[in-house]
Amino acid sequence: MGERLSRARVRAFVGRDEQLGRFAEALAGDPQAPFAFYAYGPGGIGKSTLLRRLADHARGAGRLLVELDGRFVSRDPADFERAAGPFLDVPGTVLFVDSFEHCQWLESWLWHHFLPRAADDTLVVLAGRRAPQPQWTADPAWSRLLHVSELEPFSEEQARSLLVAADIRPELRDRVLRFAGGNPLALSLAAAAGSEGCGRQEIWAPTADVLRTLLAGLIGEVPTAAHRRALEVAAQAHSTSEELLASVLPGEDAHQLFSWLRDLPFIESTHRGLHPHDAARETLAADLRWRAPNAFEAMRRRLADEYLRILREAPEERVWTVTDELFYLFREGATLARLRSWSREDEVHDRPLHPDDIDVVLRMAEETEGAASAELVRYWARRQPQAFSVYRLVSTGRIVAFTARLVLPAPADPQDLATDPVVAAAWRYTDVTAPVSPGEHIGVSRFSVYPERYQVPSRVIDLSSSRAQAEAARARGRAYGFAVFQDAETWAERVRGTLHDTGARPRVGDHTYGVFGVDWRQVPVEAWLQSFISATEVTEAPPGPSPVSRIAFDQAVREALTHWRDADAFAACALMRTRLAADFDDPAGELRALLRCAVDDLARDPRGVRAREALTAGHFSGAPTQEAAARRLGLPYGTYRRHLRQGLDMLCEALWQRELRPR
Repeated sequence: MGERLSRARVRAFVGRDEQLGRFAEALAGDPQAPFAFYAYGPGGIGKSTLLRRLADHARGAGRLLVELDGRFVSRDPADFERAAGPFLDVPGTVLFVDSFEHCQWLESWLWHHFLPRAADDTLVVLAGRRAPQPQWTADPAWSRLLHVSELEPFSEEQARSLLVAADIRPELRDRVLRFAGGNPLALSLAAAAGSEGCGRQEIWAPTADVLRTLLAGLIGEVPTAAHRRALEVAAQAHSTSEELLASVLPGEDAHQLFSWLRDLPFIESTHRGLHPHDAARETLAADLRWRAPNAFEAMRRRLADEYLRILREAPEERVWTVTDELFYLFREGATLARLRSWSREDEVHDRPLHPDDIDVVLRMAEETEGAASAELVRYWARRQPQAFSVYRLVSTGRIVAFTARLVLPAPADPQDLATDPVVAAAWRYTDVTAPVSPGEHIGVSRFSVYPERYQVPSRVIDLSSSRAQAEAARARGRAYGFAVFQDAETWAERVRGTLHDTGARPRVGDHTYGVFGVDWRQVPVEAWLQSFISATEVTEAPPGPSPVSRIAFDQAVREALTHWRDADAFAACALMRTRLAADFDDPAGELRALLRCAVDDLARDPRGVRAREALTAGHFSGAPTQEAAARRLGLPYGTYRRHLRQGLDMLCEALWQRELRPR
């Protein structure tokens, strides 16, 4: 059976070529190979899977294995040494320690006192969520003996190969990839539930059991309800600052919550705030969405209100990213899905046009839109150089795109009208519909040239649109906003409900363009954005059977009773994530009251009188042990246990019926 399991792991294993290669060199006795291997990364990244694969390799090489789990290592180094004894005595032994973060306090002792006493030809492999202490990687002696690797999410190619091996239907793979974000645990669970769980659905959606497993594996224990709320903010917000936490969680200690978030292994610190790894973000958001759809929507609205406030009131240097963050909240809506890409593959940053960029910009324009359009780019670059943005790849700095957002005051400049047919068409539309008065102006997103992804939803269009909307919100006297696209019919469908198709189809060179606009005098930018995002479809909690399995639900009830006298543990228990607690204003307090009432209601049935007494004595009375609860009731311990089991069964059944009740 062990050999069959090993072969199955080999077939299913994806990636980690560097770690496998270096470990193979060490097993083969290469004198230049490391002696100690340390792999680290967030929960679900594949550390345990890698260790099992390496262990199979070592076992196949005839090595003796010692496998320890840090979760079960005591704080006494002597206990660790006894468990790992063969590593010190038997040449060729390979020591594996998984979940090393749970015994991280042993690290200095290991490097100083334990590992230097290893027997000949031994190897050690450690895996945990935290990186090793920097003094060991910097130590001249250990640096040649120690191989440290931070495990990264799978590439798209690796992730797809895993889904192919799992026989996930081709039309479902993109949805699974988006949910999992390259996280191996999320991919594996999604793959296990994917095709079977989807049935006739067109998209993959995680089941409650998958979410519970992911939450346990990726997130771990959450101290209090306030900490869980902070996680839910981080899951929805594109980036989370301490100020944002304070705004959307009034009354909570934002500084303490932000510090806690910052130390979590699946949270990255960026210059804009905290950013969860994709799998953790999607898991938290999906969990809240089915558990408490109203709470999910309320949190999203609080974040949207804060972003709109920043858009109106913040200093100019702060606002350019706000519409991006606002739209990110509603990224799953049908409207935004048509318009925005959310892609990280073409991560770019924009900079003002520099004179040295002109030749590159003109070449891009000519390649994509022809010589006539390039001449118009030259014209506007002279007239309004400040309107242009140049986009560079973050990874290499190479210029890949440019845009131009023109600001044109009334009355229209005759030279502009004579030179640019597109600008002339926009002005004609204003004259026919609602003329622009002196002192007002129009904004025209005139050029959007990204040769590698020409005029399809991309990160360049995302950023340019965000800047245009932020400029419109803060501008004084802006009458109209216009966007220009070459493929008019396709873009008419994409912008439906957000921009009006003017019907103008001006021609430049060999190409015609569509002109789409909005009259900002009729609809304020903030109202337009609210209308835009409110059209997003929100997934309601499904009616009928609970998304939680009955076994998991009963376990959650027992867990809640066990933690009854520990307020923090109770606030983080699994029963808080069921429908019973959904939409409570005070989740912990109201769930406690519901449980107490449900226990009292058992006495309405004559069979439940003793059951109620047993539950009350065992969980609510403060009795330190079940034996003490039995003495308090004057019952033999065995009789008390029978009444307690009956009470738990009756309570779970009553609460389960509430869980299934349509909301």
